[in-house]
Amino acid sequence: MARNDDVLFVSSSIKIPLASPSPFPPPPFVSALPFARHALSVHLDRAADAVRGWWRQRRTLPFSFSFPFPPPFAAAVAAVARAEPEPRRHVGREDEERVLISEVLVRDKDGEPLERADLEAAAAAALRSCRPNSALTVREVQEDVHRIIKSGFFSSCMPVAVDTRDGIRLIFQVEPNQDFHGMLCEGANLLPSKFLEDAFRDQYGKIVNIRHLDQAIKSINGWYQDRGLTGLVSYAEILSGGILRLQVTEAEVNNIIIRFLDRRTGEPTVGKTKPETILQQLTTKKGQAYSRAQVKRDVETILTMGIMEDVTIIPQPVADTNKVDLVMNLVERPSRGFSAGGGISSGITNGPLSGLIGSFAYSHRNLFGRNKKLNLSLERGQVDSIFRLNYIDPWIDGDNKRTSRTIMIQNSRTPGTLVHGSSQSEHGGLTIARVTAGIEYSRPFRPKWSGTVGLIFQHAGARDDKGYPITRDIYNSQLTASGRAYDNTLIAKFESIYTDSSDHSSTMFVFNVEQGLPFLPEWLCFNRATARVRQGYEIGPARLLLCASGGHVVGNFSPHEAFAIGGTNSVRGYEEGAVGSGRSYAVGSGEVSFRMYGPLEGVVFGDYGSDLGSGSKVTGDPAGARGKPGSGYGYGVGIRVDSPLGPLRLEYAFNDRNARRFHFGVGYRN
Repeated sequence: MARNDDVLFVSSSIKIPLASPSPFPPPPFVSALPFARHALSVHLDRAADAVRGWWRQRRTLPFSFSFPFPPPFAAAVAAVARAEPEPRRHVGREDEERVLISEVLVRDKDGEPLERADLEAAAAAALRSCRPNSALTVREVQEDVHRIIKSGFFSSCMPVAVDTRDGIRLIFQVEPNQDFHGMLCEGANLLPSKFLEDAFRDQYGKIVNIRHLDQAIKSINGWYQDRGLTGLVSYAEILSGGILRLQVTEAEVNNIIIRFLDRRTGEPTVGKTKPETILQQLTTKKGQAYSRAQVKRDVETILTMGIMEDVTIIPQPVADTNKVDLVMNLVERPSRGFSAGGGISSGITNGPLSGLIGSFAYSHRNLFGRNKKLNLSLERGQVDSIFRLNYIDPWIDGDNKRTSRTIMIQNSRTPGTLVHGSSQSEHGGLTIARVTAGIEYSRPFRPKWSGTVGLIFQHAGARDDKGYPITRDIYNSQLTASGRAYDNTLIAKFESIYTDSSDHSSTMFVFNVEQGLPFLPEWLCFNRATARVRQGYEIGPARLLLCASGGHVVGNFSPHEAFAIGGTNSVRGYEEGAVGSGRSYAVGSGEVSFRMYGPLEGVVFGDYGSDLGSGSKVTGDPAGARGKPGSGYGYGVGIRVDSPLGPLRLEYAFNDRNARRFHFGVGYRN
């Protein structure tokens, strides 16, 4: 259908207070305003009154009778013609007195037949009580007048009683609404013009029906409600020439006020966080339309910063305007503290308690009052030891892309069993010592997508039980790529992550590329690419989770950096790294979980992994020297229990070599 050129859209700032659309409760600031005290039907009545000018000028009926008419009926019928319906009153004797009507007609305001037969039929169809040769009361006539008006086609209706020789003739003199020829919309800054055009396109050239107008206004109000916006049609009237004028009111954010409250007393206090740090996180800005959905997301964003205990945003009206002030009440958490905990090392397989790790950490969540994080941690086990210092700036000052920066320094010592097995050197156990320092930048670049780039330097080598550097293991396999005690590597990193939601069973995809940069001749040069994908499905009361991962390395890299296959987070039923270690790998997993009781969940799973025949291509061939099969599968059952530390996993698995094994883990599999 061609565009309606008679539809005019005008944008203006109308200073009228707002109300929240029914059926949802209005925001607290709206209910106190005059406009909010009336339902939509009241405003539609006002719109109908705006086109009933002729009726408004007549408070009583100018009856002219050719003979004396029963006084009670004549006076009561005159009262029916008033512009505004009379309030319901006690039904007395005069209301119940009936008068015989011989004929009922529908005419225009001048008493002539209507030009359009369909309008006359619509008015006649609305009549319920008024029929020829019927005895009527005043109340019945009044109700039929209201029914004609409620049909939506008429702006006024006056009952006129005329005496004829055949009896009393009751004439309903009606004034039809104008034909719709165009529209003037004011104040709709957010509402798309096409939405308005589509809402009224079918009515163009037809007589205005108030009931259809009511539905169109409800659809406009619903558009705002569906998007969490505070806006509605505040006034409607029909102008001369059949032009419909709609006035839309949209709330606008006037100011955002930050107020800190004491976490014990709830009284206002001085906060440690800089106000600009909070305002930077908000998507709601001054001058924007007030959106309840957007404000709700802003509250969740502030809570995810980790420095607030409670966040509430309360809208306050600005007098005599359509603007609101947003008062943000914040309760801060303690910004610093010590913590202790524990975990399990994935690189130790012998002994029931040999893999336990204890940890101690100090953290500052709100450094300089700008939401910057400082974490200092120490983890210590029988073999493992990790000292880590992290500085995190979640949002770099002056950046509008939400770019974060992480600076990391780490000194670690971890078991070499993943690649080199339990019998590792002539001097007993073998550990991998690493000193790592780097910087990373991350930011979201599309909805649900985020990216990370970084530069990391690593100084790594093998040590025996006494902490002395070694270059070969018990099989005389080389432990470093360079042949020296340590390998030095400068790594450029790129990682892209897609997450559908924070739920563990949602869709997830991770792609990572690391490039060794040989700025010095002895530094390693290689390229390593890895990918992980996860997809969950609901199957009745159960949930199916499918996972796959794979990777490949090209170039000269340290043997202990080979892809290790097998273990709790790889192929269950095997010890850590027992399936193989190679330049390439692929691992697939499928599991069905189901709720059993409370926080307890049951799991049935199956895993498969392979080094894709690349084990012998690793320097020193550690997998071949130790007889690792290079591929294998496992299956089994398990239970999971939700805990403050995350899911606790206890699983019992069988592998393809008829071996069986318990696995215990904390958190979800990678």
